[in-house]
Amino acid sequence: MKKISLFLAFVLVSAAAFCQAGISLSGAGATFPLPFYNMSFENYSKTTGEKVSYGGIGSGAGIKSLTDKVVDFGATDAFLSDAELKAMPAPIVHIPTCSGAVVVAFNLPGIQEIKLTPNLLVKILMGEIKNWNDASLKKLNPAVKFPNLAITVVYRSDGSGTTNMFTDYLTKVSKEWKDKVGSGKSVKWPVGIGAKGNPGVAGTVHQTVGAIGYVGSEYAFAEKIASVALQNQAGKFIKASIASVSAAGKSVIPADTRIMLTNSAAVNAYPIAGFTWLILYKEQDYNKRSLAQAKATLKLMEYMISPAAQSVAAKVNYAPLPAAVVAKAKAILRSVTYNGKPVLK
Repeated sequence: MKKISLFLAFVLVSAAAFCQAGISLSGAGATFPLPFYNMSFENYSKTTGEKVSYGGIGSGAGIKSLTDKVVDFGATDAFLSDAELKAMPAPIVHIPTCSGAVVVAFNLPGIQEIKLTPNLLVKILMGEIKNWNDASLKKLNPAVKFPNLAITVVYRSDGSGTTNMFTDYLTKVSKEWKDKVGSGKSVKWPVGIGAKGNPGVAGTVHQTVGAIGYVGSEYAFAEKIASVALQNQAGKFIKASIASVSAAGKSVIPADTRIMLTNSAAVNAYPIAGFTWLILYKEQDYNKRSLAQAKATLKLMEYMISPAAQSVAAKVNYAPLPAAVVAKAKAILRSVTYNGKPVLK
């Protein structure tokens, strides 16, 4: 954590130097939505003149940074459990910003698409299927000429909301996975090699012939890595797209928006999809923060769920929030206070 603390100190000092005369905001956390956040924060800064610095250091580290109160907001792809919420220094709120997908990316020269069932995916990740020319893979993909090549599984080495979403899905489709590995931001992987962050996994898969790994869909697209058509609960083989991710998000959402959308029963839903959130303290009067700083933080949150930012999400391959979810996010923002009084009117 020492390296993370030094990095955040650098971010905060840099932000202060850039914007001494005005307000600067800092956040840290999830790498899954990093392309969307980088573009949106830059647009917001150009429009308002307020500097927003964001460190993509993983959901787990982002939550830790908010816990330590060294950032204005954190970012996570895994909502905090009831136990995790109780462990925080004070109540926090979750603001969903978009929906994204975790894709199963692979590197097989000359092969752009393969189909996998949940069962076969789990067998690969458990190390039970070790080679790409396995008979079960050939049977499901008769038109694909699989090479006689060892499979290299690539996973996240850091605490990650992407891992949480992926393993949540795996526990829903496989009792073996649920019993032997489980779900969470970090798990003990049966086989494979680790890489840090979505960029790290995407880069490792891209550079390793025979590799298979899980990454945010944007990273697979950016690295031009092929991804799996995964069988959903309805029995259809679906690839990640804005439409298939949106289909997963059109379900009953609780008022606090803390819900996993994985393994949706919707016919056309991609099965590994979910929200990503910005998190902040519900009471903003702490650590000698000014009311102006609190207002600036909330205004940034408002912008992230606005039509302007949501249109950016679609451009970088994330699904914009459904109108009903935006309404819930607005209600959450209006519950945030400074010295007990609502920050937003």
